Amino acid sequence: MSVADKVRSPCVSICALDENDICVGCHRSGDEITLWTRMDDEERREVLRKVAEREKGSLIHG
Repeated sequence: MSVADKVRSPCVSICALDENDICVGCHRSGDEITLWTRMDDEERREVLRKVAEREKGSLIHG
């Protein structure tokens, strides 16, 4: 697998964790951010599914 085929990080370079340990920029948890480089692509896809749900929640409640 080439680098281009890897699941890319959702980082948008707005790095600040909220009171729930969720990044306000990419919506990953602190642990997810820390472990990202050691995750395989399926684990990364699962994180991205969680990120999508968090983004929806932040739009509703934000």
